[in-house]
Amino acid sequence: MSNFVMTLNRHIIEQERKYPRATGEFTALLTDIALAAKIVSYNVNKAGLVNILGSAGAINVHGESQKKLDVLANEIMLKSLYPGGKLCALGSEEEPDLIPIPEEFPLGKYVCVFDPLDGSSNIEANVSIGTIFGIYIRVSPGGRPGKMEDLLQPGYKQVCAGYVIYGSSTMLVYTSGSG
Repeated sequence: MSNFVMTLNRHIIEQERKYPRATGEFTALLTDIALAAKIVSYNVNKAGLVNILGSAGAINVHGESQKKLDVLANEIMLKSLYPGGKLCALGSEEEPDLIPIPEEFPLGKYVCVFDPLDGSSNIEANVSIGTIFGIYIRVSPGGRPGKMEDLLQPGYKQVCAGYVIYGSSTMLVYTSGSG
């Protein structure tokens, strides 16, 4: 057994080394998701102190009342993932349509779909909440904004799926086809 600390970044890079043709794009995207999760975790843990609990006054695509934390977590995910240049589009449970990448950012070959804060209706009861995400390779031609067909792929085409659970500790769990 090694005496070295295994960080998430070190683990992702070690996994990348197993694939000689890897470009580092997937590694960078997972790192961006981890950063977003850290920021969401910070906000979840202080939610009661800074008045970000309760309803935001809007309804999401499933007809559920959006919570302030849902809206904040969605914004954090978008602002963390836009600039990376690894995505061509995003999809969120909190938004009814495909989310394009703003023009000032480069387009990539991946699509990320997510629920920024699953279970948020239970936060006042101190029940676990989390972020769910999936990553696909785009199917539309590269170099252009992503299309709905990029988001609406079957689950077996995911290159990665995972979740982050928030609470007294935060845990990120993902699979990229090996588990």
